[in-house]
Amino acid sequence: MEGAGRDLKRRSLGGACLAHALHDGYTDLLYVMLPVWQAEFGLGYAGLAVLRSLYYATMGGLQVPADRLAARWPIRVSLAVSTLVAAAGFCVMGLSGGLTGLCAGLVLAGIGASIQHPRASLLVAQAYGGAARGPLGIYNFAGDLGKAVFPVAVALLLGVLAWRPVAGLMAAIGLATAVALALVLPRGALAAAPVRAGRTAGVGRGFALLMTVGALDTATRMGTLLFLPFLLEAKGGTGTTTGLALALVFSGGAFGKAVCGWLGERLGVVPCVVATETATAGLVAALLVLPLGPTLIVLPLVGLVLNGTSSVLYGTVPDLAPRGDVGRAFALFYTAVIGSGGLAPIAYGALGDWAGSGVGLMAAAATALTIVPLVLGLRRPLARIERENAQEQARL
Repeated sequence: MEGAGRDLKRRSLGGACLAHALHDGYTDLLYVMLPVWQAEFGLGYAGLAVLRSLYYATMGGLQVPADRLAARWPIRVSLAVSTLVAAAGFCVMGLSGGLTGLCAGLVLAGIGASIQHPRASLLVAQAYGGAARGPLGIYNFAGDLGKAVFPVAVALLLGVLAWRPVAGLMAAIGLATAVALALVLPRGALAAAPVRAGRTAGVGRGFALLMTVGALDTATRMGTLLFLPFLLEAKGGTGTTTGLALALVFSGGAFGKAVCGWLGERLGVVPCVVATETATAGLVAALLVLPLGPTLIVLPLVGLVLNGTSSVLYGTVPDLAPRGDVGRAFALFYTAVIGSGGLAPIAYGALGDWAGSGVGLMAAAATALTIVPLVLGLRRPLARIERENAQEQARL
């Protein structure tokens, strides 16, 4: 029985990581496509942001209803179907003859992507119980692997193929992944979300503040990534350079999630977030003045602090879950951060159209600084949770 339990945990984590890598890779390879779409369809920064948000806002806005619907299905079915729908979206993009077909494909892919995050993260949390923080870190790291691999692969493919055949290849990879998930993931329905006792007093406001901080952190990241390809082009970079740069950012981000998770455990959530957001603001501002070579050198560090905060915030969701409902808390948190990622670039893009990409990038850096006073408000609810945990340990 013990061996069967370990196998169930490995399959749950392995399948969740595979789904996360594929879906996050889908999400971030779109950045490499933006300059290509701008050239073909004659779009400005705001137009590109709207195009990007068709995928991102759809994925974020459907988190809660998709999570409720998928909770009725076996986890193997929900993740496989969501991956299949996302792959179908890329297939529609590849077959599209114009902007309308591209938009339809982005929306369809966003619908498919809406299920993965809350279901897969809850699957890992339930498979490992109280020891889930480490496996959840591995799950997060897998997403960053997808972010690092897919953009550079697409950038290299765009050097020899048009973007529509590349989208078709991405659809084929998604289809293969859906089949693999159906084979790897354990059968049966997902168990009900675990409810933590003693999580009712005062955590509601703390969780709302956590979602606000997460949304602003995501806005900072999306604004920076929106302007990064065009900043590199202005410095003399090519499409291949953009793919390499994004790989450097996301590779640094993967390392940052591990490092910041470790620092969050030892230094505390609030000091860690203050440090990463302050460093993010300074480094993003530095990108404006550095030449191309030094920019590429510093990008892994940018990725470390730009993505590292999310690991700290993500790991705090179960502690501040209202009424102890971890599954719903994950869905709500993803709604906030993904919705922010879909809507914030529109504002940054409009600002970039009006005042230039440099001003847009500085606005992203300023957003990081606004998080610092807000996160200080988490000290009281987190201290309350720590006291409750200490009391529970004392009773045991």
